[in-house]
Amino acid sequence: MAAVPAGETQFARMTQTPIPSLVSKLAVPTVISMLVSSLYNMADTFFVARIGTSAGAAVGIVFSVMALIQALGFTIGMGTGSLLSRLLGQKDIEEANKIVSTGFFSAMFLGLCISIPGLVFLNPFMLFLGSTPTILPFAKSYAFYILMGAPLMCGAFVLNNILRAEGKAAFSMVGLTTGGILNIILDPLFIFGFGMGTAGAGAATLISQAISFIILLQFILRGKSVSRISFFSIPRAGKYFASAMLIASTGFPSLCRQGLASVSTMMLNRSASFYGDAVVAGFAIVLRITMFISSIMIGIGQGLTPVVGFNYGAGKFRRVRDAYFFTVATGFVILSVSSVLLFIFAPDIIRTFSSREEVIAAGTVVLRWQCLALPFHPVIISTNMMMQATGKIGIATFLSSNRQGVFFIPLVTILPALWGLSGLEAVQSIADLLSFLTAAPFAFFFLQKLSRLEERHNV
Repeated sequence: MAAVPAGETQFARMTQTPIPSLVSKLAVPTVISMLVSSLYNMADTFFVARIGTSAGAAVGIVFSVMALIQALGFTIGMGTGSLLSRLLGQKDIEEANKIVSTGFFSAMFLGLCISIPGLVFLNPFMLFLGSTPTILPFAKSYAFYILMGAPLMCGAFVLNNILRAEGKAAFSMVGLTTGGILNIILDPLFIFGFGMGTAGAGAATLISQAISFIILLQFILRGKSVSRISFFSIPRAGKYFASAMLIASTGFPSLCRQGLASVSTMMLNRSASFYGDAVVAGFAIVLRITMFISSIMIGIGQGLTPVVGFNYGAGKFRRVRDAYFFTVATGFVILSVSSVLLFIFAPDIIRTFSSREEVIAAGTVVLRWQCLALPFHPVIISTNMMMQATGKIGIATFLSSNRQGVFFIPLVTILPALWGLSGLEAVQSIADLLSFLTAAPFAFFFLQKLSRLEERHNV
């Protein structure tokens, strides 16, 4: 009997496995990867905060740089992954190879476009992001290594999304968690053992990102994926730019989502800096904590994405709807329980990062505001990812721009002017509520459309 091709086996798995089992199997490794990644970001904050308040605030400043790198990496990665899952659903392996090769090498180039000017203009760059004179030395030493690793980080995002889009989330988990665990181990060694301070945190992150990149790349080079990365698969001349633009346009919602995260963090830091380093440090701590919890929902959502892409491409519209409802319900339960616990123990959680009362006071209020908004995230994230995975780029772009752009930017300008620090502390939660109210109608009408497509498909 002839062997069944790997692509055929994967197609059958993605279009026939029961939805709860399939989404869970894809989501669990992704959630673990996201949690470990968020954990090492929290570890940076935890250990660097031990140096002093200004050093701890530097982590929040440099987060804008990391968000910018993530924006480009996610744009190319999600664009590549979304197209790949639909092409595999259509069994077009040759075009899939062109897309993944174009995406990977484009991401590495874009990483260099961040790294080189960022390092050349490091001092004014950090000041622009909201650094105060006392925070600046710490921010520069940390950002130096982050910028050095930008090409590898961008490339890793694409490799990660290729594996996830093919339903190989377990391989992705190995690469990301290995790097994350290594980062957590190296942080105290470099910061305190080698006496490098905030530079040590940056160096630990650079090394861990390089290890993750190597592990993810070797999975693909060793043939563990259906698609292949090769220079020879890159389309020539005008066809390359057409493929690159298709990837970028498909991933554009991710650029809006992550790019605006960088802008909103910068604006938040600049506003918080008027109230002193302690407030900047408090916001930085809360940002890491809420990222850790939100990463659960993002991980579940990334388990949803290949399921939606594969089944939409294969005309299995009921499975798309079932996957969406399962993802939203699961995320709502998890984030609601997390919100209650975080709200109750907010002061104690902030205290683990800083002993300064000003930092604890500011962080507690912001964290509790965030707890009120976390249960809205499942609808916001799942709707956005469903639209992006099905090629509804205009809608996905609009939705991804809301939370930290369309709503956040006016609010971060208006609310502090009206209510000072109290207004600033509530900005993100109010933006989340408005984003939820915007996403819900789009989800409803799109799911109705899927029902009609299903009826026509079965006629």
